[in-house]
Amino acid sequence: MPREKFRTLTEQMFYVLLCLKNECYGMDILDRIPAMTNGRVGVGSGTLYNLLEQFVEAEMIRETKVEGRRRSYILTDKGRDMVSKEFQRIRAQAADYIAVFGEEDLT
Repeated sequence: MPREKFRTLTEQMFYVLLCLKNECYGMDILDRIPAMTNGRVGVGSGTLYNLLEQFVEAEMIRETKVEGRRRSYILTDKGRDMVSKEFQRIRAQAADYIAVFGEEDLT
């Protein structure tokens, strides 16, 4: 049975959606993700534009402006719900880690 699309998000997907809480262009996202994560996460332009297209099709984001080749996007309610669910999933994983290893191993 194939895996349901967007059941969980990759780190890159999660951060793309986080960036789109406020309207921005694709190029802005390429700059914001490394800045937001202190360089821990990056997204290539090919990956980004593929994700943006998929997110638009899934109605998780919507296009707000087109200026030549520049397009801006913003998160929809459906996208906000997906980010929230992913955040809750990550919190549950962190809680499981703490239950197994304890708070002292959070370094």
